[in-house]
Amino acid sequence: MPIVAQSTETTDWVSRFADDVIEESERRAPGKPVVVASGLSPSGPIHLGNLREVMTPHLVADEIRRRGREVRHLISWDDYDRYRKVPAGVAGVDETWAEHIGKPLTSVPAPAGSAHPNWAEHFKAAMTEALGELGIVFDGISQTAQYTSGVYREQILHAMRHRGDIDAILDQYRTKKAPAKKQQQKPVDEAELEAAEGSGAAAEDDGGSGSAGYFPYKPYCGNCAKDLTTVTAYDDDSTELTYVCGACGFSETVRLNEFNRGKLVWKVDWPMRWAYEGVIFEPSGVDHSSPGSSFQVGGQIVGIFGGRQPIGPMYAFVGISGMAKMSSSKGGVPTPADALKIMEPQLLRWLYARRRPNQSFKIAFDQEIQRLYDEWDKLDAKIADGSALPADVAAHARAVRTAEGELPRTPRPLPYRTLASIADITAGNQDQALRILSELEPDSPLASLDEARPRFDRAEAWINTQVPADQRTVVRQEPDTELLKSLDEASQESLRLLRDGLADHWSLDGLTHLVYGVPKVQAGFSADAGPKELPPEIKTAQRTFFALLYHLLVGRDTGPRLPTLLLAVGQERVRALLGE
Repeated sequence: MPIVAQSTETTDWVSRFADDVIEESERRAPGKPVVVASGLSPSGPIHLGNLREVMTPHLVADEIRRRGREVRHLISWDDYDRYRKVPAGVAGVDETWAEHIGKPLTSVPAPAGSAHPNWAEHFKAAMTEALGELGIVFDGISQTAQYTSGVYREQILHAMRHRGDIDAILDQYRTKKAPAKKQQQKPVDEAELEAAEGSGAAAEDDGGSGSAGYFPYKPYCGNCAKDLTTVTAYDDDSTELTYVCGACGFSETVRLNEFNRGKLVWKVDWPMRWAYEGVIFEPSGVDHSSPGSSFQVGGQIVGIFGGRQPIGPMYAFVGISGMAKMSSSKGGVPTPADALKIMEPQLLRWLYARRRPNQSFKIAFDQEIQRLYDEWDKLDAKIADGSALPADVAAHARAVRTAEGELPRTPRPLPYRTLASIADITAGNQDQALRILSELEPDSPLASLDEARPRFDRAEAWINTQVPADQRTVVRQEPDTELLKSLDEASQESLRLLRDGLADHWSLDGLTHLVYGVPKVQAGFSADAGPKELPPEIKTAQRTFFALLYHLLVGRDTGPRLPTLLLAVGQERVRALLGE
């Protein structure tokens, strides 16, 4: 059953945009479904910056659905765009793919080993699967299908008849282009992923003016299938068009009212689609907001097609924190599928929902993911006890459910950092992982790993793909006898106190109390003493004690949280490694 929002009087950005979009839709197309749109180019891996192009209208569309209104979220797959370059690092692709530059993406072979029929379908499939996992409902439109079936024929002929008007609009901006600035290449863990890169913006193509004048249409060559063509003649009455190919020299004359092997140039194609689909809301990236950009110019060209520019925010870039080399094989840009391997869909949705579109943010692939999960779990607790702020409540609701229902969630959402530590220590041993997890809460032991899934699987994937091998935890096989022999009396006493308390404190909370309490007891205080009752040197003593335990257990100064590590190692082995 669809979920209907109890009130639209919330303070989040999604509700405010939904109000504006509904109002604008009633002005432009009263009684008709609200139309929001996104555009994605499957020219390579569709990255997490591109996801903002989809997530922003999705959240607005979903809010409109919650209010009981009919809405369509269109995703235009720009799969009829030209193949511009061979992406670096895509598995199974080498320099021989350069021979396909200039062809439609759907005419380029898929990477080697792919089960898909062409380049575009290969990259569309991965994104479509990720969107499904994220609960995003959309109507996909293949631009290859639209153009090659003649759906846009009247719009193409109309653009050709009004090519002088289009050229005049474009000419206002042609002399205003700022000189290109050289930018130093950033590594992926610092780079901002430009969401607008996908939907044709990379070209910013406005057509060309040759000796025959300006034409907003590019045929694909009938011989080599590339778009390196120049229109040399066109007759409005007969629609006869002559072109020559700069790649192979082929030339032909066709009737444009029967010809379906070409497309409008990007700066004309985009506003044509706004008018054709009746788009009310579509966001655009920051690159579209500069003078002469496709969104700005499109706002004028759309009138030629009898339409109006959509409303929609300019959205900021998405950054990546600490991406490991595992995605360099895919061109160095992490995709939604990459993120969903290490985090649940709810967390990824929340990252986009809690920030206004004009706010940039980072998606963590490094240790920061543990802090993000802690923050998410704290918000969950505040939602449960009613103490969360209204905007946080709204962002949380948009993360965990859509108008169609709640996203699948982990039955027992144990702390991500704890699950990651256990996955690290157990190195794939599921029985050992279940043993440790069942001991975390003795009063309510975990009966099956399925109760901790999919969060446990995500944490395990993070350990296996994002944590360098030299940072993984390896428990000692034998006691460090040299270190044990060298310990002074106080250090030996601290280990004895810990060993003596293991049996009575064998749970996550109990061991936490024990390891923090040993230095307190040694200093003459109660193990229950709070920070205000203790002198500052107790913290120093605790750090020294923790470092000793890490050395004896894993041979390093640091490691996973000690209570989790102790549970993972097991009582018998802990006692042996600590000198019993």
